[in-house]
Amino acid sequence: MEKGKERPGGLEYWKKIVILLCVGWVTIWIYRSALAPVYPQIRQSLGGSVSDTALGSISSFYFLGYVVMQIPAGFLVDKIGKKMVLIPGFVMFAIAAFIVARAGSIQMIYFGSLLAGLGCGSFYGSAYSLTAQNIPANKKSFSTAIVNSGSAVGSGFGMILSSFLVAQQGLPWQIMMYISVVMIAFIVVAFYAIIRSNKDDVASQEAYIEKTEDKVDDKKDLSNEKVSFRTLLAPKMLFTYILYFATCYAYYMIVTWLPNFLATERGFKGTAIGFSSSLVAFASIPGALFFSKLADKFMDHKIQFIVILEISAAAMLLMTVQATNATFLLTSLIMYGFLGKLAVEPIIISWLGENAPRVGIGTTLGVFNFFGMMSSIVAPALTGNISDVTGSKILGFYIAIVLLVVGTLLFLAANIHKKTPEVSSDLT
Repeated sequence: MEKGKERPGGLEYWKKIVILLCVGWVTIWIYRSALAPVYPQIRQSLGGSVSDTALGSISSFYFLGYVVMQIPAGFLVDKIGKKMVLIPGFVMFAIAAFIVARAGSIQMIYFGSLLAGLGCGSFYGSAYSLTAQNIPANKKSFSTAIVNSGSAVGSGFGMILSSFLVAQQGLPWQIMMYISVVMIAFIVVAFYAIIRSNKDDVASQEAYIEKTEDKVDDKKDLSNEKVSFRTLLAPKMLFTYILYFATCYAYYMIVTWLPNFLATERGFKGTAIGFSSSLVAFASIPGALFFSKLADKFMDHKIQFIVILEISAAAMLLMTVQATNATFLLTSLIMYGFLGKLAVEPIIISWLGENAPRVGIGTTLGVFNFFGMMSSIVAPALTGNISDVTGSKILGFYIAIVLLVVGTLLFLAANIHKKTPEVSSDLT
């Protein structure tokens, strides 16, 4: 029996993919979120003189590597297949986590973080190419939400484990890096065992394109269709990238600095820091599943869903910084998680799939995520710099709120008369 084929009565391949990719995000996000709650311990282990800007730059170096890899990885996914991109990328990820664990200077942590970002950069284009080509159309948004929920689970457990093992139990902060190495090793084995070879992957892609052709009235020949920069940077697509930039900026500012904000500016201590921070992640799971179900049911209203969720998320961030007591603050964080990035992202990806070119999906997703994830380089370091200069991170929250509102309005403006560009083009 060929590798990747299901035995009679076994789990269907697309369901295996959903589970595998969900676990992949869990692994990535346990690593991503493990360091933020233990910045004080990292500072102490490096002599106590490391600034907030320098600590925030740990995340920035990771995301720099991650962003740099998006377009090359997307291109390679289309050329050599998902398996051949994912496995080397995650081997690099494991090596990087080990380097961070053994680092004796902030510069070595930066190097390991950059390498980890490069390795993790192999995942996004591969993952969502697999979902686009294998998941049935009527289950795509909901299945994508399940895949994305791995981010929330990993983020939540990463913060809780890090806070409990290091901040409360007093273990070295490096323990979370060693846990990450073990998890990455397991997921590499799973990639090898489950994901189809390049030959089977190409056959799957051809079947996907054939199904797409069957739904197109004019039966256009997709073999002559290419992904051009003009197509990728068309106004509707460009404003989607800007919206995703704003969405990611708010989320990664929260992921990086919320634990420290709660500890230094709101008086939270010990495990309460990780638990409170993880509320954002765990609240996003029901939000993502609920709104993706609605988006699948009301497929013609995805733009409205996106706009309402983004503006609501901005309002919840505003309530977070304006909170005068812990209950109000935690309620705002829970609602931000329920309405924020992980809730809206499956709908944006689904909308993108309907408006992006029908070929070269890996390249398209790579460009989309490249623009969105550029924010993850800026947000951690900029918020850390704001903290150093002003003594507070509140201005960082306000910047995220403004970006969300502006990005949403631009996206709405580009899509409010979606038929107009086509008519205009015909007339000219």
